[in-house]
Amino acid sequence: MNCEELLRADKKGLQVAIERARMANLKHFGRKIRFYAPSFLYYKTAHYCSSPTAFPSISITGATCSLKCKHCSGIVLNTMYSALTPKKLVNLCRNLMDKGAVGCLISGGCMPDGSVPLDRFVDALTEIKHKTGLTLVVHTGIIRKDVAEQLKNSGIDAALIDVIGSDETIKEIYNLNLTVADYEKSLRTLYEAKIPTIPHVLVGLHYGKLKGEFHALKMISNYPPSAIIVIAFMPIRGTPMEKIPPPTSDEIGKVLAAAKLMAPSTPVVLGCMRPKGTHRKQTDALAVRAGVNAIAFPTDEAVKLAESLGYDISFSSQCCSQIYVDLKNWKS
Repeated sequence: MNCEELLRADKKGLQVAIERARMANLKHFGRKIRFYAPSFLYYKTAHYCSSPTAFPSISITGATCSLKCKHCSGIVLNTMYSALTPKKLVNLCRNLMDKGAVGCLISGGCMPDGSVPLDRFVDALTEIKHKTGLTLVVHTGIIRKDVAEQLKNSGIDAALIDVIGSDETIKEIYNLNLTVADYEKSLRTLYEAKIPTIPHVLVGLHYGKLKGEFHALKMISNYPPSAIIVIAFMPIRGTPMEKIPPPTSDEIGKVLAAAKLMAPSTPVVLGCMRPKGTHRKQTDALAVRAGVNAIAFPTDEAVKLAESLGYDISFSSQCCSQIYVDLKNWKS
């Protein structure tokens, strides 16, 4: 079943794709699944309670973002620690380490060109890495070759990048005068810099509808990543898209199945951003049945389903991007 067929698939066709994806995953990874609950959200269930300090998120632009994308408007930045200067970033990371942090996600709002201004913080990242040993994961946005090489030399552990597969979505939702080719160039840049890269595919970004997700996966497959994270649009209060319905669980399931079928030897993760409530329960169940390697903030029902299917489960308070490291450690 190719991407076009999967896009048009009814429930029966989706179940066929889900089962094929699960079998492909079993061949490469066996019955293992990792559940993540990083520190930026409180998570407590019958199975696990997250650490409030293990893996926090930091914005190097504070609450500022030049793009003000229609689905976010910079509101997500308010959930992060703020460090507006290199010195403040170093001091914050040292303080977080003293409180029990083992790593940090370094993110921030975008500049008008779609980049996150990491170039100003390269020396700080180098100092943090050498003096604290914290796992450093950075969210890059569009990235130049020279910045990628500097980040590689700084010793960061991994890079995250949202990959958009539709020119129309880039212009309408991200408010960027860029094209899909620019995102593919950034993927290639990170790949050539030999930085472990974990692309994110945001399902339903185009007003809740599928548009470009499968093309994004095809681009990603050209530059083999360390893992692929699938997330989904969820309406955020105070944004222009707050009243837009999210994609259905089946639509998210189609992208998860496609990711696993297109890259069966690559870890696939259902990430933290996705609708809550009954929608999340349904999505998480599809993810488990599709053979994902990890889920962030899983529902109790998803954990129980994994157990009933005979999976070896484990939990972590780190960022779900670390699945590629954890699977290697788990195997050894």
